[in-house]
Amino acid sequence: MYPADRRDDWHSGQGRWADVPAADWNDWHWQLRNRITTLAQLETMLELTKEEREGCLFAAHKLALAITPHFFNLIDPKDPNCPVRRQVVPRIEESYVAAGESSDPVGEEGTMPVPGIVHRYPDRVLFLVTDRCAAYCRYCTRSRLVSNAQSYDFHPEMEQGLQYIAAHPEIRDVLLSGGDPLLLSDAKLDALLGRLRAIPHVEFIRLGSRIPVFLPQRITPELADIFRKHGPVWMSIHTNHPKEVTRELAAACERLSLAGVPLGNQSVLLAGINDDAEVMKSLVHRLLMMRVRPYYLYACDLIEGSTHFRAPIQKGIDIIRALRGHTTGYAVPQLIIDTPGGGGKVPINPEYVQAVHDGIVELRNFEDRMYVYPSGTQMPEPKPELRS
Repeated sequence: MYPADRRDDWHSGQGRWADVPAADWNDWHWQLRNRITTLAQLETMLELTKEEREGCLFAAHKLALAITPHFFNLIDPKDPNCPVRRQVVPRIEESYVAAGESSDPVGEEGTMPVPGIVHRYPDRVLFLVTDRCAAYCRYCTRSRLVSNAQSYDFHPEMEQGLQYIAAHPEIRDVLLSGGDPLLLSDAKLDALLGRLRAIPHVEFIRLGSRIPVFLPQRITPELADIFRKHGPVWMSIHTNHPKEVTRELAAACERLSLAGVPLGNQSVLLAGINDDAEVMKSLVHRLLMMRVRPYYLYACDLIEGSTHFRAPIQKGIDIIRALRGHTTGYAVPQLIIDTPGGGGKVPINPEYVQAVHDGIVELRNFEDRMYVYPSGTQMPEPKPELRS
């Protein structure tokens, strides 16, 4: 389905904004100012289905509509099932709430000792530094918080968060997220990273961002210099489908990599979008070509209004099985369920171990062939000729 994974075949250019001066197009502030944010705008650019039109009206009550011009160019205007379109154009199914869904599906609120700090694991914290994104994913786990459509009224408490981290020496790892931390200005990011680096027990700083995908123009030489200054700073980007891998994204990742930023990718398993082994294989191959290591493949969280996005977990297991052994191990992400209610991430794998008994492990490989591995620690008897 995706025979042409070469960079020359990846999307590039200004598309329907071809008449915009290149200096404007490449300015991330211009991209933000010219986002598609209303139903009226969207109707001039796409022939919306009834479900999409009703979804746009409902979005004001759940999660705002916002699509950058760069990302909008990746949408197939003739196909309501376009995998890019479905991720960012609201549908009325977002208003349907199924049993088990909630506004805080992974229990962040219950592990938030101060506003903006989620302290679930012993040695690391999630630091929510903004409630804004360049564009809004319709399956967003933090729909309650980002864009303020639900009147959550989140205000990042930077100083309080930094004080909490400084007061807890067990915290060695800080993940900046939100919203998207790369929407902070260069000056604010420089100051925040500097403050974190000044805390002696903080060894590891990470950012989770979809800005390189939605808004690659944000990855400027100046921003790269900030990461170089405070490095090593690690970053997880978020792509779900091969169409999202553009030459502009590749250039942004190159700039980050050369600034010393190790890059990983987190995908969400989405029904009808990437719950297919060939689609996922194309995506992970393109990621490696950009020096981005596929890291996690998440089961879609039980956020309210996400039933139409959730694929059976067996599809995720089948994808991992189809990748393992059929491409490099670097390309195989870890399938994860972030357990409902705050239990944390649990890895899910195909059943390669068939049995463990009598000091052996019975294994099934990627070709479904059986092998036996001795797992005991009992030393064998020495050969007679070696006896003293």
